[in-house]
Amino acid sequence: MNPYIESFLPLFVAVNIPGILPTYLGLIESLSAGGRRRLTLQAVSTAFLLAVLILFAGQLIFSLLGITVNDLRVGGGLILLVLSISNLVFGDFRRRDPKQGSKQGPKQETAEADDGLGVVPLGIPLIMGPAAITSVLVSRQSFGYLPTLTSLIVNMALVYLALVFSPYIGRVVGRAANLAIAKVASLFLAAISVAMIRAGIVAMVQAL
Repeated sequence: MNPYIESFLPLFVAVNIPGILPTYLGLIESLSAGGRRRLTLQAVSTAFLLAVLILFAGQLIFSLLGITVNDLRVGGGLILLVLSISNLVFGDFRRRDPKQGSKQGPKQETAEADDGLGVVPLGIPLIMGPAAITSVLVSRQSFGYLPTLTSLIVNMALVYLALVFSPYIGRVVGRAANLAIAKVASLFLAAISVAMIRAGIVAMVQAL
């Protein structure tokens, strides 16, 4: 069981479920229950498919494209930085549909649920970011395919359960506190994105 446990723990830390939840709660705040389910499934499916692709063909893909994990750090950091600034400055205004004015109907909720937020930034790079991708590659090299795949499935199941039950936490906390948490999370997300960009650039310079 040691290879499975040793493969599970680094990926669990890299995925960082507590760090995902505040941003997720901020994104689903105006969605219906159906929209939340679609967004959650889209995010976890995207992260899982990317991780499986990296597990079995990561080195080949990196070689063909001529990229490294450090490139992913910088690119993912830029995406998160844009998202965090958008959340902090514009808030819910960026999700409003100009064609529907101030109405908050089911059509808008469905549109918000299907606008790709589950793919970027939730699936990539929040759930499966550079740290998680690196963990998958290192785990495959150290423990093999089966322990890595098992740990990946377990981690994605935990992420799914955490996202599914997170709205109940939001209801207990309340709308005002939920919005405040989302703003604070955006601030920390900006700091994390800068750290990712810095780490990627430093590693690139050291590799020269």
